[in-house]
Amino acid sequence: MKTHKILLSLASIMTLFALYVMPVQAEEGASMATIENGTTVEMDYTLTVDGEKVDSSEGRGPLKYVHGQNQIVPGLEEALTGLTQGDEKQVTVDPEGGYGPVQKEAIIEVPKGQLPPDLKPEVGQALQGQDREGRPFRAVVQAVADETVTLDLNHPLAGKTLNFDIKIVSVASAQ
Repeated sequence: MKTHKILLSLASIMTLFALYVMPVQAEEGASMATIENGTTVEMDYTLTVDGEKVDSSEGRGPLKYVHGQNQIVPGLEEALTGLTQGDEKQVTVDPEGGYGPVQKEAIIEVPKGQLPPDLKPEVGQALQGQDREGRPFRAVVQAVADETVTLDLNHPLAGKTLNFDIKIVSVASAQ
């Protein structure tokens, strides 16, 4: 008799656990929000380029964006269309769908006199500045000569194939 009561208690505990602790499943016939233009999406991701991890949401929480608002690279946005909460996907984005190809006209040579006087430019050094209209830009020093410095104004990931590991955390329908 004691064994029977213990089994019933264990069964009751398991039922309560399943009802109150397990994730709620969508009702039969109910549909989960699907990623489409205007939906708010939260996703965990890891981005690798040439086998190296270059960015991740790990430790920062999910990335939140509004689908169709050009808040993420176009190739990734396109690949996420139609996914729902809980979906996981590996996405490869070519340069055209990512940060574009390297643009040769974005590699410029400037006189050293245009740089701050206390700056000692070195190859590989990242610089930040503002153009004549006050817009911020980022440049990487490619070469240093006696009188000039060659700067690359391309995005650091231009010309690169992007590899994403994605997990959709939530999808909220547009209001």
